[in-house]
Amino acid sequence: MSAPEFHVSPTAGAEDKRAAAYRSYVLLVLIVVYTLNFIDRQIIAILSPMIKDEFNVSDTELGFLKGMAFALLYSTLGIPIARFADRHNRVSIVAGALAVWSFFTALSGLAANFIQLALARFAVGIGEAGCSPPSHSLISDYFPKEKRASALAIYALGIPIGIMFAFLAGGQLAAAVGWRWTLIILGAPGVILALVLRFTVREPERGAHDVGSNMEQPKFMDGVKTIASVRSFQLICIGAGLASMSAFALATWVVDFYVRAHELTFTQITTPLAGIMGLGLGFGTYLGGALGDVLGKRNRAYYMWLPAISFVGAAPFLVIALLVGSSTVSFAWLTVGYIMTGIYTGPTFATIQTLSPVRLRALAAAIFLFVANLAGMGFGPLFTGFISDALSSRMGETEALRMSLIVMMSGFVVSGVFFVAAARCIGRDMDAAVARDAA
Repeated sequence: MSAPEFHVSPTAGAEDKRAAAYRSYVLLVLIVVYTLNFIDRQIIAILSPMIKDEFNVSDTELGFLKGMAFALLYSTLGIPIARFADRHNRVSIVAGALAVWSFFTALSGLAANFIQLALARFAVGIGEAGCSPPSHSLISDYFPKEKRASALAIYALGIPIGIMFAFLAGGQLAAAVGWRWTLIILGAPGVILALVLRFTVREPERGAHDVGSNMEQPKFMDGVKTIASVRSFQLICIGAGLASMSAFALATWVVDFYVRAHELTFTQITTPLAGIMGLGLGFGTYLGGALGDVLGKRNRAYYMWLPAISFVGAAPFLVIALLVGSSTVSFAWLTVGYIMTGIYTGPTFATIQTLSPVRLRALAAAIFLFVANLAGMGFGPLFTGFISDALSSRMGETEALRMSLIVMMSGFVVSGVFFVAAARCIGRDMDAAVARDAA
């Protein structure tokens, strides 16, 4: 479809309102899709104590199931799918991906052993690979540059909403019907939403709000070289990868930690974590998008300073949460940490899209997510489990997991160094991107 044309006429105001209302609807649908994306991604981490008991697996094996089993194909297939999305209908791609990962999430509930469950998670990763890069590209074509950080931050609210729903509904379902039926029930709605998305969301004109929208589609390797040659893009990917290792280590092992360290029941853990990860992370995500749009107008370096400050600042709060003896106090410190980690999302996503050529936006998002998610989802949970197993013979399972998570939190601090470095060159790289697209 073509983007709405805005003429100076008596009906211009009404057209503007209709266009704004429709793009808000599109954003809402994509948020719901992204919410299901994170429900299906997070639910294994919530159910892991039950899975560990039934299949009698080690922490390393459990870390593989939570992370690498999903992340390997999710990360690697994201790039070719994004390349396809830069050439073809992005709405159809997202809808098809949603149907695939929802089906295999439900099928996971039928796994007879650990290997079958791991294979099903591989398939979930294949489906979810088709979600974010095309969605980022769609949003960037529906919203002008000056509103992208907010729009992408609002889209990213699907992360905390999905995590909150996974902990709240998933925890209650697991306690009532077990982990198998929980996966079946949570996987089913995605197939229906895929049809809603496919038949109610229109494919927008590429680059409707940007110069250079008529540029030819570059060859794949030329596109990769163009994106990867941008210095600030390189630094953002490294910083996000390190931070993601810490974030996913905590997110995928937090239930196991509170079961072992505080001896809480399943619902005593999942209910407060739903609020902490949902509302806390959600508030931080929205705050980051709003601050990015406001401060970025004054100095574009703030797009990178915000992630640097939020990650470095979050680390000590999260370490304290892992050390204190009271679960109530621990949850309070955890809330502060999650608010701070959420701030990075909007500014970072918006910066990636602004730095990228119009016809390479899905590919740029996929390369970024490849680095961040392979490091984060792939290695974060796996390294945590490996360190925990290595220390358990000397420290016991509880203290070994605590120490492992504390070690993994160091990724947040190191990531801040790379975002500070990106802040020093982001203005120059954004100017170069504008000049390139205008040429």
